[in-house]
Amino acid sequence: MDTKANQVPYNIPADAVWFNKPPPLDISIAVTGCSSGIGKSMAQQLLAYPEYRVVATARNPSSLADLEGGDDRLLTTALEVTSKESRDAAVAAALAKFGRIDVFVNNAGQAFHSDSEQSCPEEERQQFDVNFWGPMELTRHAVRVMREENPKNGPIGGVIINVTSFVGFVSIPGCPFYCASKFALEGFTETFAKEVHPDWNIHFCLAEPGGVATAFADNRKFGVPHPAYQAPGTPTREFEAWAQNLSDMGFSTAEGTAKAIIEAVHGAKEGARGRIPLRLPTGSDSFHMIKREVDNIAANLNEFQQVSLIPSNQVTAKA
Repeated sequence: MDTKANQVPYNIPADAVWFNKPPPLDISIAVTGCSSGIGKSMAQQLLAYPEYRVVATARNPSSLADLEGGDDRLLTTALEVTSKESRDAAVAAALAKFGRIDVFVNNAGQAFHSDSEQSCPEEERQQFDVNFWGPMELTRHAVRVMREENPKNGPIGGVIINVTSFVGFVSIPGCPFYCASKFALEGFTETFAKEVHPDWNIHFCLAEPGGVATAFADNRKFGVPHPAYQAPGTPTREFEAWAQNLSDMGFSTAEGTAKAIIEAVHGAKEGARGRIPLRLPTGSDSFHMIKREVDNIAANLNEFQQVSLIPSNQVTAKA
């Protein structure tokens, strides 16, 4: 049965290129969460490209003092992603310095581990404030700037990179609200990518790191286990035991992860691949976990296809 309801309403355009129009000679890139890890490495690597102007942000801008190079191509500024006033001020500072934002990278985030049944209201809300609501509002800011401000001194449009995680596609036990916040950001980003007018020339990318050896991993918080989940063999406790010691895991480096994200942008700009990917797993663990999940979803769809199609096969009798 082929009906309009079966037709896919939207496809990411094959020509979702870096810029359909020539990019400006000086490309302004704003990155959040640059105090350490992926964000700091990304800012430092971007400064090696003479055509890039970098806005590096952190809650405490003194943590950015060791960024080297750039001179007048680097702006460091404070940004608390959960604060509207701070978000507004950071975007205004970027525009005052460089006049435009061509690439916006939402990289700030935090993780809290707990059981789904264990109530930790403050931590649960904080997960969404930092990992979803803040980046969501900054994404809105970036779209407005790329649509309304960028044409004043160059081509319209740009690229928004929202750094989520492989757990934004594949959930794992023991961090339900971290996973949920990343799923939320992925859903919001995919929806926004389907809403923007083609003439705005705005493109989106979900960067999905796997395990990365950074201070982010070391700074994770763990809640008190729910009594029902304390027994050995409980998946969450097994995961926590594994996750307590990450030093020997062979995780990706922050430098390598930042390099992959930059390459997705820079390579498309140079015409190496011709487009920005909507979804970019980084690291072999992320790539294979997501691929396995895609295969599992396909297998589940095939196994239960006849059950799924029952509603579509029912013919409503005319009154």
